[in-house]
Amino acid sequence: MNANKRPVAVLPNFPASTAYATDRGLMLHGLAEDVLKHQDLDAIRGRVQLIFTSPPFPLNTKKKYGNLQGEEYLQWLTSFGPLFRELLTPDGSIVIELGNSWEPGLPTMSTLGLKALLRFQEENNLHLCQEFICHNPARLPSPAQWVTIERIRLKDSFTRLWWLSPSSRPKANNKNVLKEYSVAMQRLLKTKQFNSGKRPSEHHISEEAFAVDHGGAIPPNVLSISNTRANDPYQEYCRENDIGFHPARMPIDLPEFFINFLTDADDIVLDPFGGSNTTGAAAEKLNRYWVAVEPTPHYIKGSLGRFNRDRVQIIDNDLLPAGDEVES
Repeated sequence: MNANKRPVAVLPNFPASTAYATDRGLMLHGLAEDVLKHQDLDAIRGRVQLIFTSPPFPLNTKKKYGNLQGEEYLQWLTSFGPLFRELLTPDGSIVIELGNSWEPGLPTMSTLGLKALLRFQEENNLHLCQEFICHNPARLPSPAQWVTIERIRLKDSFTRLWWLSPSSRPKANNKNVLKEYSVAMQRLLKTKQFNSGKRPSEHHISEEAFAVDHGGAIPPNVLSISNTRANDPYQEYCRENDIGFHPARMPIDLPEFFINFLTDADDIVLDPFGGSNTTGAAAEKLNRYWVAVEPTPHYIKGSLGRFNRDRVQIIDNDLLPAGDEVES
């Protein structure tokens, strides 16, 4: 253990499960269903503004990071609802990424992810604020049997993200995620020459509709984000320390988008299925406080590569790469 532990603003004391900490966040080691119930987290109950997470998908093929199936998965995911609600602020948000899965041995898709979302939402009395699609244009063709061998399906290149909240009007501001105007829109703003009046869609466009420069365009709920980086600090750190990569890492642009959209500086962001801690790194970069939970030691070890080591407090030396211990 590190004898020179500094307090972290997000919690007054280090929980017993703390693996490492920064000035803004904590990585906790354990199962989310156990860690989130512990009294060590009482100080942040009712203070978390965003729970952003990608739980293990209900895949029919078992993965190294673990995943349940069928009714067991539905019950497991739904059971987190009460825990999440008591951690959230009254206007807080939950964003859950659920990927697609396929029936075993068949070229047909499983509906288990959709069932899981609906049960989670309905049994925990949550509002479904919006559905998002994250499209990865560079994703490799899969499932291979149906796409590249038999060629009877198209490649599966997107995941769904579901934005839920106990409130029908959670804190959100799309001005924080505006996209750069297209060249055509920039020209229109400059010339102010466009066709006003009624459109075939029955929308009525006023003469002033496109006259104001709002600093950017409102993005759609379809996000196009590639995940093609072959060399970043996380991967370099894992290679240098002989640590296996997490097999389901998300691009950091994804949590950054929702953190910007649904939180303000110094709000608390929680990821109960932390994995390689992309969410914590995004929150740290954007000056939010964060808490992540992860049960697998070598994923925690690898996640250290996402942070400047001069700003990390190592609390549990057992979760460090060999030969990298901190003197106690």
